[in-house]
Amino acid sequence: MRDPYSLLGVKRDAGADEIKAAWRSKAKSLHPDHNQDDPNAAKRFTEVGQAYDLLKDPERRRRFDQSFDTQQTIMQQREAARQAEERAKAARARAEAVMEELARANAQRAQAQAQQQAQNQAGAASEPAEDMVERIFGSGAQRAAAGGGGSYRAQQQSTAQGSQHPGQQSAGQQSSGPKPNAQQQAQASSGARASDPSQDQASKAEPDEKPEAPKPATPLPLQAIELISTLVRRIRGEVPPPEKAPDLTVTASVSLEDLLELKPSQVTLSDEREVRFALEPGMSDGHVLRLKGQGLRLPNMQRGDLVVTLQVRRDNRFRLEEFDLHTVLPIKLEDAVLGGEAEVETPGGIVPVSIPAWTGSDQTARLEGLGLQKEDGSRGDLVVEFRVLLWEKPDDKVIDLMRHMRYGLFV
Repeated sequence: MRDPYSLLGVKRDAGADEIKAAWRSKAKSLHPDHNQDDPNAAKRFTEVGQAYDLLKDPERRRRFDQSFDTQQTIMQQREAARQAEERAKAARARAEAVMEELARANAQRAQAQAQQQAQNQAGAASEPAEDMVERIFGSGAQRAAAGGGGSYRAQQQSTAQGSQHPGQQSAGQQSSGPKPNAQQQAQASSGARASDPSQDQASKAEPDEKPEAPKPATPLPLQAIELISTLVRRIRGEVPPPEKAPDLTVTASVSLEDLLELKPSQVTLSDEREVRFALEPGMSDGHVLRLKGQGLRLPNMQRGDLVVTLQVRRDNRFRLEEFDLHTVLPIKLEDAVLGGEAEVETPGGIVPVSIPAWTGSDQTARLEGLGLQKEDGSRGDLVVEFRVLLWEKPDDKVIDLMRHMRYGLFV
């Protein structure tokens, strides 16, 4: 069925009189007798009548409004889920683009490193043999190799002896001959360094400042894993948790006896699902109860809550005000003036109540502990409202008495 509000041309908050007037106007204009040339006139006239039948019934109208609101909420949440899926798809596309860019950068870095290694190997292969020997063993070793093996060994022996007894040799030189000048000492020291391959090699092998070795590049798989972990952390930090579906609001009609005895109750939802809930102390008419995870179930969204508003059904005996029960007790005129005893109906049965003398219709009597149960364990009261009633038939004596009281006539 189409939207009855749009069929009648009224707003959703229109009153009963406005709906009735709109239906009369539509029915008059769409009546088949006035539209004999229109083959669809009867169909439209029937739709208007059905729309009016639905909206004039308060209960059917309430169920339709509730179902319509639920449908609108579902459509809105589906649109929100679709937008969230598009955002996630765009995020995945951006992540794939970053991965591709990283792969290209690593490939270029690996290619540059390979070219640098090839150049280093080519430079080492083209190095002359003399330069290599001089770089490894020093210039003294090269001259020794050119002068012959015997002189080289003799020089090694003399060098070894000088290294074993440095103190005696220096002492002998000081006592046997004159002291050399500064130029001779510099030449001697330079010759000793050139002729000692072990010292030259040690000085080459242990420089004062070692060059810092370049850090090896991180392999591509490790970088990919690190990037993926970073992206996951960023996505977890930026993307909010799944959105929660909106709350589903319903009204549960309960009886006064159910509230007094705290019996379990249930409510039927628009999707024909029945949800049971317990009545607890502290609940009264208009109390709002939230049931976690009992609301709408939408794809890619966290299930919403069910918000139940209690509505106590009308009772002919009692009227509920918060946790107190109110009841009306009719009393006779003579009891109102002179006082007396009467009986009043309570949820637990009939109990007696005293009527004070000179009781008017604006006075009440309070019976404690006969109302609804509160959260702290106490109970409300039963409030008895007195109503003074006259006799069913006029009484002459009472009429004469009232005349005397009004006009001041006394016999």
